[in-house]
Formats: sequence, structure tokens, C-alpha cells
Amino acid sequence: MKVLCCVKPGVLEYQERVTPTPISGQSILRIQRIGICGTDLHAFEGTQPYFEYPRILGHELAAEIVDANGAPGFENGDAVTIIPYFNCGYCIACRSGKPNCCVTIQVCGVHMDGGMSAYLSVPHYALISSRGLSYDQLALAEPLAIGAHAIAKAGVKENDFVLIVGAGPIGLAVMEFAKIAGARLIVMDNNPSRLSFCKKLLNPDYCLGNDIADPIAALRDQTHGDMPSIVIDATGNLQAIDQGFQYMAHGGKYVLVGLQKKEIHFSHPEFHKREATLMSSRNATRADFEFVLASISSGKIDPLPFITHRTGFKDTASDFPGWLDPAQGVVKAMVRLDS
Repeated sequence: MKVLCCVKPGVLEYQERVTPTPISGQSILRIQRIGICGTDLHAFEGTQPYFEYPRILGHELAAEIVDANGAPGFENGDAVTIIPYFNCGYCIACRSGKPNCCVTIQVCGVHMDGGMSAYLSVPHYALISSRGLSYDQLALAEPLAIGAHAIAKAGVKENDFVLIVGAGPIGLAVMEFAKIAGARLIVMDNNPSRLSFCKKLLNPDYCLGNDIADPIAALRDQTHGDMPSIVIDATGNLQAIDQGFQYMAHGGKYVLVGLQKKEIHFSHPEFHKREATLMSSRNATRADFEFVLASISSGKIDPLPFITHRTGFKDTASDFPGWLDPAQGVVKAMVRLDS
């Protein structure tokens, strides 16, 4: 079968690999769609933590089961997406109901080869039924689940002032579920085109761009002097993460969804006097995935406008470098494997 492998930073190469065959506890999928996310782009750049080369990228997947191999509740021909975080099932995180941060987690397309291939073998427990959704919708479930998980982790309540820093795909996913929770939504991003896209699609209460000379004063004004009770970073940018500590209300929470390689720095006295809470939000759980699919099915969210660029598998290697160019305005690129 044909795969697309990132052999080293900046180099994607089509290769022939052996088609997987069924093993106990696993199903064989024919990949139909691959969503391209920041993890894939950062891996191509060489800036992704937890990453080794060569690696087949791709974890935002929609597929058809070609060999269910006894997976409970599934049959050949079923459309599915997957939870691409393969866990051990017995470590302290798994025993605590947090398989999304398993001690020995293997993320598809990061720690192990992913879905930029014709076929993929996955554990039965990773399968998620389509609920009748399209392949495009299913391939968007994973980034949306990350957003849903972050909002659940933060405990967002109705009328909370929630500041989301970063209006990329994950930031947009976080916004969708912040709105469902009834939050008053503030978005900050230095990219004018992303802010414009965000305004049209999600209509947040406030937007702050790089034209704001004093963001702290602006946030204080927008929150009636309180500052945001929840700040969520969806940039993975070190400078943005460090600055985000200044934006919290007293008693507030700071949730890091974005990821970068270096140490973060903040003023301990400023953090301490707020009695603030710092937390990370990693991946998502089955409950998050199911909530996402239910939200799409019920019409509470429509993720298809997230897709700004499309390509066929045969053109992915040549198109991929351009998706890193901000001038292209990529929010979500979608790869179709039958073209």
C-alpha cells in the first residue's frame, strides 16, 4: 500500500509499505479522509515535542472498516472515526479514567505511524461509530474533541468570561464548546485574517488583535474590571503562553491546550496573589468524542466551514509546505484518499 512518510523535517516522501493484516483485538480501516492539524505541521517543521523521524503523520481520520475482526458493535463497511490515543489500560491515569494522558500513551501519527496511508490497523476500543455523519464531519471530530475536553476541564459555566488566545483550528474548537456552555467569549489573535474568519463563523463577544496597544486594559474594560475568569491558550507559542498569565482574574484558571518545547515563565507573586489554577488539557476522552458527534448530529455546531483547503492524497506532499504559509489562510486542510 502507498503511504506518505515524513522522513525528516521538511521532507515528505511517498513509500510502499505492507498492507496490515488482522491481529487479535484490532480492526483494519480503509482511510477516507485525513485532517491536517498543527501537530502535523509542527512535525514537518521539526518543532513538535514527543516526535521521532521517520514518521507517517495523520491522526484526524475518517475511515471505512474493511475487516471488523470481531469488534463489538461494528461491521465491515461501517464508517468510523477513531480515538487516536492508544492507551495501556492499567497505569494510574488509565485506572483514574484518564486514558487521554496514559503514562505510555501512543498517539497515532506522533509516537507511532498514523493515517497518511491507504489502510490502518487500530484497536477495537479506538473505534467511534459515525452516527450517520459524513467522512468530512468525522475527520473533524478529533480537533473538536480537544476543544470539548478543554472546556470540560476548565469547568466553564454560563456567563463566565472566557479568553481564548489563538484563533486557529483548536482555538475555534474550544470556542464552539465555550459557546455551548454559555460563556461570554473573548478571542485574541495577532493574525487579522484568522480573527476575521473567527468573527464571521462564531461571532465572539469581543476580539483583540495586534492593533490593541494595551490588551490588559482592553480586557479589564470588556470584563467590567474583573478580567477573564478562564484563560485558554490554543497557540502553542511560548511568548503568548507567558503573557497569558497576566490576563487571569483573581481566583481564575489558566488552561494550556497549546504545546511547545520550552519552559514557561511567570511571576510567582502575581500568580499566587490570584490564588490561580494552572492546568494542561491533553487530547480527549471517549465522552468528549461522543459529545462532539452528538453536537454535530443535533445541529449545535457545524464544523464543515473550518475546511478551507482540500487536496487529494497524491498531491499532499506538494501542497503540504504551502499550508505553513500564513498568506494561504489555511484553517483546516482536508486530504481525500480516493482522489
